[in-house]
Parts: sequence; structure tokens; C-alpha cells
Amino acid sequence: MNYDIIVIGSGPGGYVTAIRAAQLGFKTAIIEKESLGGICLNWGCIPTKALLKSAQVFHYINHAEDYGLNKVEGSFEFPNVIQRSRGVANKMSKGIEFLMKKNKIDVILGTAKVQKGKKVSVTDNDGKVTEYSGNHIIIATGARSRELPNLPQDGKKVIGYRQALSLPEQPKSMIVVGSGAIGVEFADFYNTMGTKVTVVEFMPNIVPVEDEDISKHLEKSLKKSGIEIMLNASVESVDTSGEGVKATVKTAKGNIVLEADILLSAVGIAANIENIGLEEVGIQTDKGRVLVNEWYETSVPGYYAIGDLIPTQALAHVASAEGITCVEKIKGLHVEKIDYGNIPGCTYCHPEVASVGLTEKQAKEKGYEIKVGKFPLSASGKATANGNTDGFVKVIFDAKYGEWLGCHMIGEGVTDMVAEAVVARKLETTGHEIIKSIHPHPTVSEAIMEAAAAAYGEVIHI
Repeated sequence: MNYDIIVIGSGPGGYVTAIRAAQLGFKTAIIEKESLGGICLNWGCIPTKALLKSAQVFHYINHAEDYGLNKVEGSFEFPNVIQRSRGVANKMSKGIEFLMKKNKIDVILGTAKVQKGKKVSVTDNDGKVTEYSGNHIIIATGARSRELPNLPQDGKKVIGYRQALSLPEQPKSMIVVGSGAIGVEFADFYNTMGTKVTVVEFMPNIVPVEDEDISKHLEKSLKKSGIEIMLNASVESVDTSGEGVKATVKTAKGNIVLEADILLSAVGIAANIENIGLEEVGIQTDKGRVLVNEWYETSVPGYYAIGDLIPTQALAHVASAEGITCVEKIKGLHVEKIDYGNIPGCTYCHPEVASVGLTEKQAKEKGYEIKVGKFPLSASGKATANGNTDGFVKVIFDAKYGEWLGCHMIGEGVTDMVAEAVVARKLETTGHEIIKSIHPHPTVSEAIMEAAAAAYGEVIHI
């Protein structure tokens, strides 16, 4: 029952941490209370992308004539769409199970609680408590849908993302509160499948963390697809006493009442820090997050925290990177600190959104003199051939040294393109070096090169 490393939570932070620890020769155990893969694989990243793919295929079927094909009357059974998504999630979870066996990691099922003296107690489904000890305990318990006091979730009429992934039948109408990645992705899916969707956003722009040009373009695209969007608005209260939901929404022009079958609360996440022993051990928290140093050590030696628990970007790839960095530092390897200014963000609605680095507004606020280049996908040969020209690539460079400050994209497939900007920024690549790096033709990736050229007045195709 003694381990070198015990990992609590098997999401993309936890299971990756455990595998890297095992690779480094540590005797490793991982504790999970539900399903291997955590929220990301079972109720987040993966199943939502499966739903969005079904919606995309449905869209293509209904627009066959746009591709010179005979018109087809597309139809679907909503439970089958949900079932496919759950099947994808289950397959991925089984894949994690295989990886645990391959790397000789002990999987302990149950609810964990950290104890003093580098120990963890685990309560299984039968109520039996077993204690384990480890030289290093890494907490990766993730997060859940955040509940607002005025938006209590009942799991039926007012729901979070978990219920949105497994509804027994398709709602005819839906109110989505919050327009971050979760809210926009679900709004796009349900709208494409035929649900009447209204998005309520407190901020003046949807996907508010993105560059303003991206937000404005996505707003137009989603409205064109049929989604109603209310900005500078907040849901004050909900009434679920009737058949559906009545939401009182505060706007600049006064309160209005929206009615729908279901309300999806997508107002962010809350870290799972309750009832896991943090207070008893003396691990410090602040504003609902665990405090750690640059190597993810908590205030108590021997205990670490990574992922959505700590005040960094709540993204799967960030959690994975933090876990790898953490165990490599424990091993004594030469490790670089994570550059949180070079983390890509992706939203998988249609059109997709991807970005890394500073927005134009942020660059100006930091005092940079900048060069900005934009290239519309309507000028891309590959995007035109694909029939998906909605979007553009925007790049921002420091005018003095050519440093690539930011890259912001909206369009089909841009989530697979943003890695170029991440790697280039990591290597301190300049704008001119991007222009002189020959990109394959015809590809949508050429838009990155063309946008860089536009920033320096050298663009060819616009």
C-alpha cells in the first residue's frame, strides 16, 4: 500500500501524470471515483466533439446541393446521436484503462481524501475505507459545472453540461446562459439539430476571452445560423413550476421573460476542492483554487495540485502539461516552467475558433507598437473548394522586433492549425520568418502565411 506517487483523479491531468511518473520509474497509483478519463473523456472534450461532428454531418447532408450533389432529406433519431457520443467516450475511457495496465499503474476505485503524513484514505462503493501512503501525492480532482445562486440546477429543466450530453430527447427550445466555449459549442450543436436556441451573455461580446474581431465575426455567423444572442444581459431568476422554464433576463432596456423547454447553465466551472481533506492537512486555498508554486507544490511538502484545481487556464492540455512538469521536477530532471502566455485556446463550434497569445487590445495595453495582418478565408483556394469560406486569420506582431505576439483564427479546421503559431512563438519566430516559410498549396494553413504577409504589406492574394 506504499507508493512513490499517488495521483488523485484520472482526467487528462491525472492519467497523463500517472503515465509519465511510471515512465520515470516511480511506483504509481491512481485513484478515481467514477470513470477513467475524468470529465474530459467522459463528459467534456471528447463527447461534445462527437456531438458536434454529428451536427456537422447533418448540416452537410442538408446542404448537399451546395456541393453539386442531389438533394437529400436528412433526418435523425436524437437518442442515436447521443448514443454515438457516449460510445466514443466509453471507447476512450477503455483506452485509458489499457494505458494504465501497460504502464503497470495500480488503479484504485473510490473516493479519496488526503490525510496528514502523506497518506490518502479511499472509500469504495461498499463503504470500506483503505489507507495508502505515498512519497508524493498529486491532487488532480478537476472541476464541475459552476452553479449560480439564482440558477440552481435541477438536472431536468435547468441543466449543466453533463445533462446536455445525455438528454433523453431533443428539446424544441433552449436558453444557454454563458457564451464561453461550453455555451457556444452546445448552442451550435442544438441549433444545428433544430432546437431554437437563445444565448444570454453578461459581457458585451460572446466568447469574451477572444480577440474582439473574432467575437464579432462569430456573433454574426451564429446569428446567421439562427441562434438568437443577447449581450450585456443577465438571468436574474428562473421559474420551473410550469412545463418548461421561464427566465427573467435583465437587459439595458429592462427585464424581459424568455421561455424555453430547457435552460443550460454554462457560466464556468468550480474546482472540486471540497471534502478531499485539504483543510485537515493544512493545504492553502484562495478563491476556490489551491495555491501552488511554479512546480505545483502546495503549502504542505509532499502534496501537489494540478489542472482545474489551481489558478491557471482550465484546459485539458494545460492540466496534462502541468502533471508532466510536476513529476519530472520530482524526478530531478531539468525542467522548464510552463509559459502560460503561450497556451492555445480552441472552441469547436462552427465556424471554429482558435487563438494563442495577446489580443490586439492586450498588445496595445501593454504598450507595444504593433503590425496587424488579416487574411479572409474567402480568398483561400482550399477553403473555397471545401465550401467553407466563413472566417479569417489575424496575426499581431511587435513592429520593432518582429515578435509574434498573437494569432487569432476563425473558420473550418482552425483548431488544427493553431499549433503552428504555438510552436513558432515558442521558437521566437519572427513575422518575416513565417512569410519566408513555404506553406503547402492548396491548404487553409496558407492563410497564416498570407496574414503575416498582410501585416508587412507583402500579401499576394488579397
